[in-house]
Amino acid sequence: MTDHDQRKRNSLLQLVSLGAAAGSVVLAPSSRAAPAIKATVTAAQALALLKEGNARFIADRPESVIQGKQRRLDIARSQSPIAVLVSCSDSRVPPELLFGRGLGELFIIRNAGNTVDTVALGSIEYAVSQLNVPLIVVMGHERCGAVDAAVSVVEKQTVFPGSMGRMVEPIVPSVLQARAALGSKHTHDQLLDASVRLNVQRVVKRLRESEALLVEPLRAGKLMIVGARYDLDDGRVEFLEA
Repeated sequence: MTDHDQRKRNSLLQLVSLGAAAGSVVLAPSSRAAPAIKATVTAAQALALLKEGNARFIADRPESVIQGKQRRLDIARSQSPIAVLVSCSDSRVPPELLFGRGLGELFIIRNAGNTVDTVALGSIEYAVSQLNVPLIVVMGHERCGAVDAAVSVVEKQTVFPGSMGRMVEPIVPSVLQARAALGSKHTHDQLLDASVRLNVQRVVKRLRESEALLVEPLRAGKLMIVGARYDLDDGRVEFLEA
């Protein structure tokens, strides 16, 4: 075969390939956007669902959650979570598992110490204003490492390297408040747990009282913001304010 013949053959093969590809595009079914999923639960109903899921988690009776192929397709174009979870990054605190919820049901914001910075706040405001999420849960947990670090800063003047020091700064006021409330006689564990709870309550108070995009839905009864504490030992979520 001459070079000229080889080039003609290669050109023909390319045309056939292009034609086959074009044909596959024409013959493929047109993609359709999944219908928008609208939130259908109130804040009280969403909270009840979380409590029910946690009760099953504690009892080792988890139900099958929605997470299969059809669910992926249903929410591929739209999401409608029932709650925002502001939670700690701790690997022992997986929100979907301990609340028994499935794919697309929780809008989760996680960082060490479950604090709220600009990025976290913007995420919360997006969920409420754009996705109409009716419930925000700020959840701390037993023996939180970030809170423990803040306790160490207060009690021992510990200095943490890098960005870790700046990370625990927002938690320090809660530790100071907890120490003042406990008085001079307290154990480390008592101070740590009181600080975990106050850290949650301070974040809840901030979201309820000083964030403009959240105040109006709260006043209208369309939004609920509650605090919670997760117990690592027994798996129970204690709602501090509900």
